Amino acid sequence: MSLLLVLRQLAAKNGWQLTVAHFNHQLRGADSDDDEQFVRDTAANLKLDFTSGRADVGALARSEKISVEMAARNLRHDFLARTARRLKIKTIALAHHADDQVELFFLRLLRGAGGEGVAGMKWTGPSPGDPTIDLVRPLLDQSKAVLRRFAGEQRLAFREDATNAQLDFLRNRIRNKLLPLLSQKFQPALMRSVLRTMEIVGGETDFVRQAAETWVGQKRRIDFEKLHLAVQRQAIRIQLTRTRVALGFDLVEQLRIWPNRPVSAGFDVTVYRDSAGRVVRQKADRSVFNPDQLTVELKGGKGVFEFGGLKIHWQVSAPSDPAKRMPAFTKACEYFDADRVGSAVVLRHWQAGDRFQPIGMSAPVKLQDLFVNQKLSRTQRHQLVVATTGAGEVFWVEGLRLGDGFKLDNTTVRLLKWRWLGR
Repeated sequence: MSLLLVLRQLAAKNGWQLTVAHFNHQLRGADSDDDEQFVRDTAANLKLDFTSGRADVGALARSEKISVEMAARNLRHDFLARTARRLKIKTIALAHHADDQVELFFLRLLRGAGGEGVAGMKWTGPSPGDPTIDLVRPLLDQSKAVLRRFAGEQRLAFREDATNAQLDFLRNRIRNKLLPLLSQKFQPALMRSVLRTMEIVGGETDFVRQAAETWVGQKRRIDFEKLHLAVQRQAIRIQLTRTRVALGFDLVEQLRIWPNRPVSAGFDVTVYRDSAGRVVRQKADRSVFNPDQLTVELKGGKGVFEFGGLKIHWQVSAPSDPAKRMPAFTKACEYFDADRVGSAVVLRHWQAGDRFQPIGMSAPVKLQDLFVNQKLSRTQRHQLVVATTGAGEVFWVEGLRLGDGFKLDNTTVRLLKWRWLGR
């Protein structure tokens, strides 16, 4: 509402024609519909054109196995870009502010983002829904407190999203728990120092990206191995983006370290980097063993990671009485003795010679024999995810019973809850 008022005040002297666009995410029932009506009424009172769109964000998140936040962002940007094209509009103004930027910094920092991610949002840039359309964020250096004060002074009506106070989402926990704690106990000028850091990192990251783009665009490239480590990574990221492959640190590192080694980048896609540094996408051969793997440290009590098309949530806790009260069985969820599993696990796919002892069996057997008994096709066998201890002992195979040596019993001190989403 503050952005709309400012743009309307500037429109006359700058010859701008404004259209108000609102996307209904349909996540909060009647509240979402009331938000849409509120914006529609506001536009009518200001005598501005209004357009709206809506979609079932939750359904998209489930079907594509992505977070609700990511699904909402994708649908919202697609709607805005589609609307701009239809109305022949070249610029979309968004109301992101400084608090959003600081929250994004910690959100990406905790998820292990690189410089490009930690640098945060830019004042201007191409729309994710259409790179020919510009996004602008005029309020990016204004705090939420300043905007609230401005709204009060101007007697602006606005609506507050009630879910902003819920702690189910990491961003909300950062906003409502982490940032107040850091401001009160560690750095009163937290926002200023974080924004300064983001500006510094952003500038340095832009330099690396320019160097990588220059290298990628050259017909005669210098040796990939002679590039600085940061430029190598960025050059791979640029090429992956151009080949429409989802980015991830592990994928980039495997391509950077091992030339001419195919790496899985999805169900039916592999990519490899040749010795000259060129990244090539190709259709996966699912009849051969997949060398991908991911090592995960089970630190912090709980966490989530993705591998092989699965999203795995884990949590370590103490059972109230493991001998008498075993956890109830639920689909796509297993419980293990956390101390037997250890502090690190390795996620990978089936390898030749793998042996596994499902619960109830007296001795380990070849995974291949178990797959034959389960009547799994060759393609299915190579897709399944396998989890091993740091020492290499298999304790879980997707779709099979848990490992006998890792089951809960009356000696269990800590249990590991292992829940997966995916296929």
